[in-house]
Amino acid sequence: MTTLIINIQELLQVRETSVSKVSGAEMAILPTIKNAFLLIKDNLIADFGEMKNLPEIKADKVIDATGKVVLPSWCDSHTHIVYAGNREQEFVDRINGLSYEEIANRGGGILNSAKKLNETSEDEIYEQSKVRLEEVMRLGTGAVEIKSGYGLTVEGELKMLRVIQKLASNYPITIKATFLGAHAFPSHYKENKNGYIDEIITKMLPEIAQNKLADYVDVFCETGYFSVEETEKIMQAGIQHGLVPKIHVNQFNSIGGIQAGIKFKALSVDHLEVMNPEDIEALKNTETMPVALPSCSYFLSIPYTPAREMITAGLPIALATDFNPGSTPSGNMNFVVATACIKMKMTPEEAINAATLNGAYAMGVSATNGSITKGKKANLILTKPISSYYQIPYAFGSNLIESVFVEGEILE
Repeated sequence: MTTLIINIQELLQVRETSVSKVSGAEMAILPTIKNAFLLIKDNLIADFGEMKNLPEIKADKVIDATGKVVLPSWCDSHTHIVYAGNREQEFVDRINGLSYEEIANRGGGILNSAKKLNETSEDEIYEQSKVRLEEVMRLGTGAVEIKSGYGLTVEGELKMLRVIQKLASNYPITIKATFLGAHAFPSHYKENKNGYIDEIITKMLPEIAQNKLADYVDVFCETGYFSVEETEKIMQAGIQHGLVPKIHVNQFNSIGGIQAGIKFKALSVDHLEVMNPEDIEALKNTETMPVALPSCSYFLSIPYTPAREMITAGLPIALATDFNPGSTPSGNMNFVVATACIKMKMTPEEAINAATLNGAYAMGVSATNGSITKGKKANLILTKPISSYYQIPYAFGSNLIESVFVEGEILE
């Protein structure tokens, strides 16, 4: 099956040779081709270029994209899509003045989601989660990382990871699984934190590794959750079981989690709402991708990741949704890109690089996703007619997507 898209107003994120990530000043450069064509063969990008150089091609399907923009699908490297129920009441509690920490301290937050998840069947969790996955696919996401972390028991965590595995089997979107058993301490382990960490290390991780249920290991390294020492212990155990670390750090406090992530070669450090100069300095010249989650800052009314300082310091940044029931009940990457421009003062070029190329890096799929490169998956967004790609973040409340391609096929 071949599909030819012609007369593309502008083809974005064109990389003749595959680039894994862009950093610092490079983030402001978004390579494009105006008046372009793109050829899809089977599920891959086969060719692209200027219309004047279009070769003779007999395609099975031809799409005229006059006035429209084509770009690679969003790569969302941080989500919690698999969960049960919702936390609408906590949303109202925050409006009425309670903080995220106060809600958590009275049994809400992550523990609330864990209670619901453990009371819900695996089949029902799958049914709820697939609705969310289909929604983000329609919104242009072509690669997504999904975390566990609402089980907080051996069976609950395994149940979540099996649901992620089932979603990956049943949908063409690129999915990576992350084990986040260290998301919070269960109530019955509140006075025995070492007991829960031991359960993660001796019971959960061996089972996960044996059944190949996860690619990454994650820890919520934060005051009131897991200390730096505890985070390092769990990361080390994950590495011994073949999992690469990715960690939650600096959401509310800077306690040394970034340095711990770098020490254990974490693929990404995520959140980063609170950054000091030492944190920024530590990330320089490392292979660890800083990931910002602006819609979480929007929803919780907490600071935004200081993108300008980080980019000026030469760092890369990826953008992700943090889609979860408590602090970001949205998987809309279009809103994330717009919010990064509006609230974090990232340019459209920087934001698109962060949500495609750098997002792919942050979830380990640079070889297959994140840019218009021959041989990569034809996971693409075709916009409606727009004046320029600046309209994507500018018209933040509008759905500007006409079609989404997943592995070369248009989503119905």
